[in-house]
Amino acid sequence: MSSLKLLNQDAEHAKRFVALAMNINAAKGLQEVLKSNLGPKGTLKMLVGGSGDVKLTKDGKTLLHEMQIQNPTAALIARTATAQDEICGDGTTSTVVFIGELLKQAERYLSEGVHPRVLCDGFDLAKTASVKFLDSFRALEGKVDRELLNCVSRTALRTKLHEELADYIGDVCVDAVLCIQNPESEVPIDLFMVEVMHMQHKSEMNSRLVRGLVLDHGARHPDMPKSVTNAFVLILNVDLEYTKSEVASGFYYSNADDRERLVESERKLVDDKVRKVIALKRHVCDDKTKSFVVINQKGIDPLSLDMLAKEGIIGLRRCKRRNMERLALACGGSAQNSVDDLTPDVLGFAGKVYEETLGEEKYTFVEDCKKAKSCTILVKGPNKHTIDMIKDAVRDGLRAVKNTIEDDSVIPGAGAFEIALSLHLKTYSLTVPGRAKLGVQAYADALLVIPKTLAANAGHDAMDAVITVQDAQTNGIIAGLDVNTGTACSPADLGIFDNYRVKRQMIHSAGIIASQLLLVDEIMRAGVAAGKRG
Repeated sequence: MSSLKLLNQDAEHAKRFVALAMNINAAKGLQEVLKSNLGPKGTLKMLVGGSGDVKLTKDGKTLLHEMQIQNPTAALIARTATAQDEICGDGTTSTVVFIGELLKQAERYLSEGVHPRVLCDGFDLAKTASVKFLDSFRALEGKVDRELLNCVSRTALRTKLHEELADYIGDVCVDAVLCIQNPESEVPIDLFMVEVMHMQHKSEMNSRLVRGLVLDHGARHPDMPKSVTNAFVLILNVDLEYTKSEVASGFYYSNADDRERLVESERKLVDDKVRKVIALKRHVCDDKTKSFVVINQKGIDPLSLDMLAKEGIIGLRRCKRRNMERLALACGGSAQNSVDDLTPDVLGFAGKVYEETLGEEKYTFVEDCKKAKSCTILVKGPNKHTIDMIKDAVRDGLRAVKNTIEDDSVIPGAGAFEIALSLHLKTYSLTVPGRAKLGVQAYADALLVIPKTLAANAGHDAMDAVITVQDAQTNGIIAGLDVNTGTACSPADLGIFDNYRVKRQMIHSAGIIASQLLLVDEIMRAGVAAGKRG
């Protein structure tokens, strides 16, 4: 009897080869689910929620996040892959497929009596050699320009959207990152300064980049202008309404006159704040061609809105805190926490501010900003699932562009790196002494699953396609797989590039997780719930 059974009669456990087989089967099962999604020719998955809502996607992170995975091994692999997405923004499907293939290759050797520890030692050696090879395989170091960024974003997005839309959204993502990038500063690129706003309206090809900000609310007074040009923008974090005091306090009066005086003094306090804003407007707007916009993080009461409307000022209230940071970067100026000592220096400037109504929703556009360092990607689409798909893709496209700028290099795509690394590891395995070389060989064979899957998903013979590319690489050409023809091609000529950090992360995480799963010799389910059942 197992020692665990002596301690807990209700405990469930699987030993040695049963445990190993459970882990390998779980990894293979998850690989089969995601395998058909890989690459630009991958298929879509339809996710149906409990309430009947439908989601069409081929994004690996979305699938792993939305699927309810019960198997603990599969859940562990899914968490590793989603962590990869959070760190790098891409490579989720590749990681799952690679981990599944590593365990599948290991199973061949295990069935011949090779110990799991020997394979894991080989995996570790292969991983170290792979990282060194990856550094030598980097292309265009120090030559990152706009055209290269376009190629990287298109490569990333074509695996998630159809080609025409992927190329269009890819260019939008590049423009957005270049807008917020400050090459002279050492501060890393903050992608939160790119607002992603959606409108269920027109077609997906009407999505665009706004060099400014789009707010998801409009003015709260009917007499305020709907569109202004040459607008000074005042960004406030001030209560322009009556607010309760922060400490527990009370005001007491003995008659109606005292009460009226209290109400008047409260009103006067708010009115004085508004008058200071109006005084600043009159000072800077010295002719009819200029206008004034107030965007406040806190509330503006109806009487204050009326005072602003009479002066022709657009007043927006309850703006998101994140948008206050974006506004300051987009329009210039700075957010003010007090209306005392307001000067023209604190104002931002926008060439055009206008309101657009869509059904019951109102959107305010702040555009034509000088030297904008924050922007908005306005996603449009005819239905909800199209918008969701584009928003997921935009997130990955922005990360791909950011990674390329920070890595200052790229990796040739189309399976070129995996096939080159596989050939390199097979040569390297000849120099590895002892049985550890079996682990290196398994790692080299597992890498070929990426180009094989790309070929299979495009409808080509996987083995023929890989052999064609291997022959080209043996002749000293950096060749990848052309998914349209199934023949070898030059990734650089076709503009197919991957992120350096995505490949590096995939090599690290896949090798570690596969090794850990191979070294599991007993699975025990002996939690509190199992003990309570008796």
